Amino acid sequence: MHSKSAASLILLSLFGTSRATYILPRASPVGSTVKLDYGTFHGLEDHTTGILYFRGVRFADPPVGNLRWRAPVSPPSTQLGDVKATQFANACISATQRRVTSGTSEDCLFGNVYVPINTAVSDGLPVMVWFHGGGFQSGSTHDAPPELILHSSSNPMIFISFEYRLGPLGFLGGTQINDDGDLNVGLLDQRAALRWVQRYIGQFGGDNKKVTIWGQSAGAGSTMFHLIANGGDNEGLFRAAMGDSPSLSFVPAFNEDYDVQIFNQYASFAGCGNQGANVLSCLRSADANTLASASSQVLAARPSTLFVFAPILDGKFINERPVEAYAAGHFARVPVVFGSNTNEGAHWSAELRDPSANTSMPNATEDTVFNFIRGQYVTFTQASVNRGFELYPLNSFNGSFSLQGQQMYGEVRYICTAGMITGSVSKFTTAYQYHYDNPHLGSFHADELDAFFSPPANADQNDLALFEAMREYYTSFVTTGTPSAENAVAWDRVSSPSGSSRILFHPGGIKMEVVDDVLNTRCNFWHGINQEMET
Repeated sequence: MHSKSAASLILLSLFGTSRATYILPRASPVGSTVKLDYGTFHGLEDHTTGILYFRGVRFADPPVGNLRWRAPVSPPSTQLGDVKATQFANACISATQRRVTSGTSEDCLFGNVYVPINTAVSDGLPVMVWFHGGGFQSGSTHDAPPELILHSSSNPMIFISFEYRLGPLGFLGGTQINDDGDLNVGLLDQRAALRWVQRYIGQFGGDNKKVTIWGQSAGAGSTMFHLIANGGDNEGLFRAAMGDSPSLSFVPAFNEDYDVQIFNQYASFAGCGNQGANVLSCLRSADANTLASASSQVLAARPSTLFVFAPILDGKFINERPVEAYAAGHFARVPVVFGSNTNEGAHWSAELRDPSANTSMPNATEDTVFNFIRGQYVTFTQASVNRGFELYPLNSFNGSFSLQGQQMYGEVRYICTAGMITGSVSKFTTAYQYHYDNPHLGSFHADELDAFFSPPANADQNDLALFEAMREYYTSFVTTGTPSAENAVAWDRVSSPSGSSRILFHPGGIKMEVVDDVLNTRCNFWHGINQEMET
């Protein structure tokens, strides 16, 4: 007897010509073993969480030796055979490390794929890709557990997180690297990871046409840069982008004095400063501990700067700074969600070892505030800060230079950036902005991540209800393109260049709000001096 096609079975049923029952074969399940063309990965099937965990999946060759400061080689060029993929692999070396510590390595280009347990290979699930924060200098994927996000999604989806090179190994500038290597390799790692998703996610039950990228802080800065990279050509790598507290950092050109001096300083600390034309060869042959020590010494030599290493203007992948690119419309035309927290700028200045830039000092003055901001944007001028002080009058902050400085920094770096991105994108496609404000648990930088990964023990019922709604908004945006949450207000899209209106994530009271004129005026000021600030 010949097997019948699905179409013929439907016809038999419709016309009543047969009483027989035919059971179609079930689509092939993903299961805990996935075979790719360069290796077979054996993950963990956890029936308690209902998730398949594939951790430590290599997506590129180790970026060591001659591959330092070069674009990642992805997919891996050698056969890996059978790989146990149940535990996290090494995280990338942080810029602050004085040596290579356990759990970190240069060999760090790995991803983690989390799949609902009953997924079939043919299901074509939407995919959420996470890039961690840490100022482009630290952080890892290990602090982003998938359980709450996947369990809150009304529709099944896949969650993936990727490591990328950090600090000088990811974002060192200078003409030598431009001439014999690649700049912004940390961003190129992320881009390679997204190409890996395009090539392989189908074998995990995902749809490579339904990818949304997401990140926080430097991770949100990353999604901001991926939107404008290649002049706005996203190569079909993602259909939407999200960012929590997108970081508008100082973006010098690779051949500016700032980057050249950092390169020379780093090379000198690594013992390669006297190598002339061979300095990069020397750096590529140095051991990893030597490079880690050199990195930490560069940071120590710049005590008024929070993040020395970050994306730079390379003239190729990033050929336009963010403020200019978004104003000109040079970005991928995809829907976005971006937002920020009330107290984004708090605590940062107090971390600085330079007392002349630390506004928490009892003898702080306007000069301290200026030194704090200039430490992050080294081309910021006295004339501009004087104009800034008019927009942030000290008497509005109870005479506190600390509060004044934190508001200025929080807005220029994060708050105004979310408004800029969403306001610009809204002219072409759907954009949504949020404002996270939680007086109970705090509304500092990264506090909103409690909702997605790790609600604190002192979260009350209002907090937990807010967190659930936030996860529903985010995951529905990934799966349907429209953020929505059960028993919560409709999230209206942005309809003005200022990023207004935006949703207020507040425990016991989610609602829409308008971006007020005061904030709009301040943001216009910061973005109006973007060429001076190199943002």
